[in-house]
Amino acid sequence: MSELRFRVVEKAFSKKPVSVDYPGERPDKFFAKNVFDREKMFRYLPKEAYNELINVIDNGAPLDRSIADAVAAGMKQWASENGVTHYTHWFQPLTGGTAEKHESFIEYNQKGGVMEEFSGKVLVQQEPDASSFPNGGIRNTFEARGYTAWDASSPVFIIDDTLCIPTIFISYTGESLDYKAPLLRALRAVDKAAVDVCRYFNADVRKVSAYLGIEQEYFLVDEDLCVARPDLLLTGRTLMGHESAKNQQLDDHYFGYIPQRVVAFMKDLEIRAIELGIPLKTRHNEVAPGQFELAPIYEECNLAVDHNMILMSLMRKVAAEHGFRVLLHEKPFKGINGSGKHCNWSLGTDTGTLLFAPGKTADDNLRFVTFVTNTLMAVYKHNGLLKASIMSATNAHRLGANEAPPAIISSFLGTQLSSMLDEVENSAEGISSTNKKKVRFDLPQIPEILVDTTDRNRTSPFAFTGNRFEFRAVGSEANCATAMIVLNSAVAEQLKRFKADVDALIKEGKTPHDAIMQVLRGYIKECKPIRFEGNGYSEEWKAEAARRGLDCETSCPVIFDNYLSESSIAMFEAVGVMTRKELEARNEVKWETYTKKLQIEARVLGDLAINHIIPVAKEYQDKLMDTVFKMNTVLGKCDAAKLGADNIRLIKEISEHTDYITENVEKMIEARKAANRIVSEREKAIAYHDTVESYFAGIRYHIDKLELIVDNRMWTLPKYRELLFI
Repeated sequence: MSELRFRVVEKAFSKKPVSVDYPGERPDKFFAKNVFDREKMFRYLPKEAYNELINVIDNGAPLDRSIADAVAAGMKQWASENGVTHYTHWFQPLTGGTAEKHESFIEYNQKGGVMEEFSGKVLVQQEPDASSFPNGGIRNTFEARGYTAWDASSPVFIIDDTLCIPTIFISYTGESLDYKAPLLRALRAVDKAAVDVCRYFNADVRKVSAYLGIEQEYFLVDEDLCVARPDLLLTGRTLMGHESAKNQQLDDHYFGYIPQRVVAFMKDLEIRAIELGIPLKTRHNEVAPGQFELAPIYEECNLAVDHNMILMSLMRKVAAEHGFRVLLHEKPFKGINGSGKHCNWSLGTDTGTLLFAPGKTADDNLRFVTFVTNTLMAVYKHNGLLKASIMSATNAHRLGANEAPPAIISSFLGTQLSSMLDEVENSAEGISSTNKKKVRFDLPQIPEILVDTTDRNRTSPFAFTGNRFEFRAVGSEANCATAMIVLNSAVAEQLKRFKADVDALIKEGKTPHDAIMQVLRGYIKECKPIRFEGNGYSEEWKAEAARRGLDCETSCPVIFDNYLSESSIAMFEAVGVMTRKELEARNEVKWETYTKKLQIEARVLGDLAINHIIPVAKEYQDKLMDTVFKMNTVLGKCDAAKLGADNIRLIKEISEHTDYITENVEKMIEARKAANRIVSEREKAIAYHDTVESYFAGIRYHIDKLELIVDNRMWTLPKYRELLFI
């Protein structure tokens, strides 16, 4: 291998684990150490301010600015005692990441010096530059004003020396420019709609919360090896690279022994996450080599999203300290599993009932079927929009391959639940029990095992997995608020429709029970096309899904059109989540982001092909020709032709590959230039998908063939076998 690659690989594989220890206590002792949680609120706030703030958090009461100064004073005292010198409004702009502008506490004291101050005014509201963030045309570049406003429902936290205040981000004219504001609206909408339906079954219900458990998959690559791969460094994925002889085909990495360097990283990450109140519970090897997963305990949806965004930033920081680069791209390596962010979503009441869990009584099971059926209806009616919510330039590489669900939204329920819905549809009888069955082993030391009422379907994008739905299609680097905004909004709209339909029948004289059953029977029949229990990868399913009327579009920029369909706009406006103007702006951002991602990849691919791959291939080809020439000189043409046949074949193969690469990189560049001249962001994104990205696979194929031909000692880029096995 090249001298530089040899040194990088040698350094990577000689690194030792970083020593990490718990900070002298068990996790429950330092959980939320760096969070201004209820215990600290109670300690640092006046009683009146504490009670009002808790009312805001628990009951959605309006935030009275009159308590802001008292809250700010308590926060500052706590923060100062923990070495904090700055504060920031932490928000989630349409970049897909997070943003923060740090301000110090110091102000002039009117005596020629400074003092530290933190008022309620700056706690509640700040004014970052709105023009420098994606806004989709809502704001002109010269119109810079925008506002961040405190989200009191998500606790303030400390990162290093900075007090971080979760906020929404809106334009000067009031439109949301972030993910948090519409998510909060969607959660409020589903709360109100679900409470109205719950009262058919329990009049004491006052609040319904959406809960979310996010399984975060990721890859770890040695930092030095990553830096030696410009494609990984600049795009997050390998644009070339032949698969390793051994990858995941033995299934030996999944749940296997975790390398010590990785364990040290995981342990360090867990400590810092726990200090920030992020309840990490699970860690393990994933299926692909170099791939891992973590998962927290379920939390309220808004908080879960915030924690996941904090966690992704924290993962990058901690990985660097351990000599790693964390890869959150959905498909960093070809031919092995990609990474998702499985969103386990459920609804629960303030009375302690999980709405997707069956109960012991007929009313409990009717409530269970009601919420399952309405969710299926929402997913059916807006399956194209749900697909658009998880689609991106990066996730498009993952969907439909290596255990990732396909880009056709369907729902797997399992045999027992499907049978129950069929029974409701076709029978006037009551609803059967859904108790778990037991499996007994013929071994005295093995206890009975309770078996869930549903199995799992790895190819289902939206599967019922026992008291929750698992939205598996969400991408690993995405802000999952995007998917949660759509899901909660769609369910809220559907629950409103359900209540209207039931109430109409009650007015006609039917009992609530009979009215609910009649409406459910119609819904179960109507949403049947979304239910699918089979193999989502099969060609037969693609044809069947199209016949059922499900969205089967494969072009990412065209899929985004679902946001602007009249049914989508009507749904978002009906539940008060987003306006037509906000949706149009967000689509402009989505198309522009898609174009820029592909534009960067095209540039990197062209640069690596022409300036790295072809020179190395030509150099090796020259060596082969020099060998053939010398054999000719020493042995004569006849003997040289026989003995040098393999070299001559390789020389020709290299020419074929390099000619193809050169010709198609030039075509790709011309296609990119043509696409760049298109004014419409939508049409430009489509042009990049159809005429630029279409060159990627062919160029990659020929580069990967050269990797197998060129002398390993000359190849400059770290190979899959070096990148994946830590």
